[in-house]
Amino acid sequence: MPHPDAEALLRDLLTRTAEAHGRFESEDLGGVYDEAWPRWYAAFMARELAADGYVIERAA
Repeated sequence: MPHPDAEALLRDLLTRTAEAHGRFESEDLGGVYDEAWPRWYAAFMARELAADGYVIERAA
C-alpha cells in the first residue's frame, strides 16, 4: 500500500521539477523546447529524491 503522503510528495516533486525545467529551457537552451524533457525530468527527480533520502525499490 502506498504511503499516505506519496501523492503530496510526488505533486511537490513534479512542481519543483517543472519549475527547474522551465529555468533550464529558458537559461540553458535559450528558450528552445526540450524534446528530451522526459529524460531531464527523470534525472532531476531521481537526484532530488536521493538528496531527500528516498530510495526507490521494487516491492517483492
